[in-house]
Amino acid sequence: MKKTARKLALIGNAGVLLVMCLLMLMEFLLPLDRALFGYNMTQSKSQMPDERIIVVAIDEYTLQELGAFNTWTRDKYATLLDHMYTPETEPAAVGFDILFTSESAPEADAAFAEALERHDGIILPSYANTESEFSRSLEGASDKSLLQPEEWVHPIPMFAEHTDRAHINARLDKDGVIRRTLLQLGQPDDGPMPSLALQMARMAEADVEPFLDMNARDEILIDYNMVSGDFWTVPFVDVYNGNFPAENFDDMLVLVGFTAVGYDTGATTVESEMKLVYVHGNILHQLLQGETIRELHGLWISLISLLMFALMPLVAWRFRTMTGSLLAAGTALALLAAQYASFQWLDWHFNAVEPLVVLLLSYLVNITLKSFLENKQKNFITKQFGRYLSPDLVREIARSDQEIKLGGINKELSILFLDIRGFTTLSEKLPPEQVLDFLNTMFDMITRKALDNKGTIDKFIGDAAMVIFNAPLDVPDHEYRAVRTAWDIQESMKEVRRTIEEKHGITVSVGIGVNTGMVVVGNIGSFLRVDYTAIGDNVNIAARIESNTQPNQILVSEETYERTKGSFVYNCIGERMMKGKSVPVKLYEVVDLKSAQ
Repeated sequence: MKKTARKLALIGNAGVLLVMCLLMLMEFLLPLDRALFGYNMTQSKSQMPDERIIVVAIDEYTLQELGAFNTWTRDKYATLLDHMYTPETEPAAVGFDILFTSESAPEADAAFAEALERHDGIILPSYANTESEFSRSLEGASDKSLLQPEEWVHPIPMFAEHTDRAHINARLDKDGVIRRTLLQLGQPDDGPMPSLALQMARMAEADVEPFLDMNARDEILIDYNMVSGDFWTVPFVDVYNGNFPAENFDDMLVLVGFTAVGYDTGATTVESEMKLVYVHGNILHQLLQGETIRELHGLWISLISLLMFALMPLVAWRFRTMTGSLLAAGTALALLAAQYASFQWLDWHFNAVEPLVVLLLSYLVNITLKSFLENKQKNFITKQFGRYLSPDLVREIARSDQEIKLGGINKELSILFLDIRGFTTLSEKLPPEQVLDFLNTMFDMITRKALDNKGTIDKFIGDAAMVIFNAPLDVPDHEYRAVRTAWDIQESMKEVRRTIEEKHGITVSVGIGVNTGMVVVGNIGSFLRVDYTAIGDNVNIAARIESNTQPNQILVSEETYERTKGSFVYNCIGERMMKGKSVPVKLYEVVDLKSAQ
């Protein structure tokens, strides 16, 4: 059994390991990890943006007042800038999330260029290649250095010469969600191109170097603390018309971008449709506040997964099913709590999904194997003992934690021997079929009485029977139950005897002997033929006691008498010599029940 269990456990756990390797290689668990990351992010967001950030929004109201965006001329931006700056006040930085990569109306372009020349701290965006090509290059690029896009698109020279530049490329995961940002991108003939948020943070004199030192790729997880409605947002048209005081922009970090429906929207960790200008706002807030989210290295995740892989088979096989299930569930909850706490309080994210799936798969596979083997063992026990025991006792054996040693053990039993007197005469008068029917009726009655008292039918031998008590399961009051079985059989024999006498004129009786003592009990025999039985001197004594009985008499040994004299009325009939014994055995006859036990 143990060898089979080890073999099945080895095969099952090898299967778990193979499945987990496939799941990890194919990234089937990645969506679950991302969902968990998103939940943690949603729960931890502060919704309190840095008070220096202000968004000038091209919203529906602005488009309604100033016309469709594709009809705008760039002198509108010149007016916007002039209403932000005064001789006494000016923003710390103004970052446009709007591309100016091609020329338009000459007079309007010239007006905007002049405004850019007049005012400091303005950033116009560049972008690398197209988004699809950029994403493809991103997936195949090394994480040991800055990403080097092959093609850049910059603002037209008349604008670029008067402004700072920054890239506005969104870093999309394969599922299209913006979870990370590239703070810098490489340029073929120039230094690194900072992101819009990074350049604005630098102009605000924030310490951004710790972010750039996190990895060679200058890539970070975005800590989304705000959703769209959390930022201080002013309609573009209000600033354009001078209805928003310029003093409000003093030393502020101004983002100019779209919030109108249908423009510049992306999926993020905390919002399925966030305007990209607010994505820049979240990154800028993160840089200003120095907030970083770190990821636990994959090696540590693998080690935790291996720990779960090693721990769950022990839990499944060493503990009861309920205890093991509670331990497995507790471990899973502890993993979830640990990853949640590490995110909330330490700003560390670790992929708890892989260890959790390893835990669940490993435990379920091992508990299933254990249940299969236990059921197989129970079926074996039922098959082995179903011929001897009552169904209730068989079920009790199957449920019991008590080990049943089938090879034979020394154990104290009470043994009952029974012989049907008058059977020879009856068999001579009756046809064989009726004799067999009589025996079956008698043995059915004897069996029912024995099983009612938790006895085990050892064997039927012709017109005799042997019943044992206290095996295979312990029966604390086995002496009483053996004598009570004998009494119940004799009481039932009164009706049987009367019926046989009326029908056939023959007197049938039963003699019963009971003894209590140590015997060897177990599956005894050869490889081809095995019986569950008891052997030993005390079995022989019980048989000899039965041979000394008179018709309808119950005799017990002194040992049985001493243990049951409080329950039955006895009559000592003296000592008798037994075959094979050098000293006589004192016998007692059961006369009546003394009291109910």
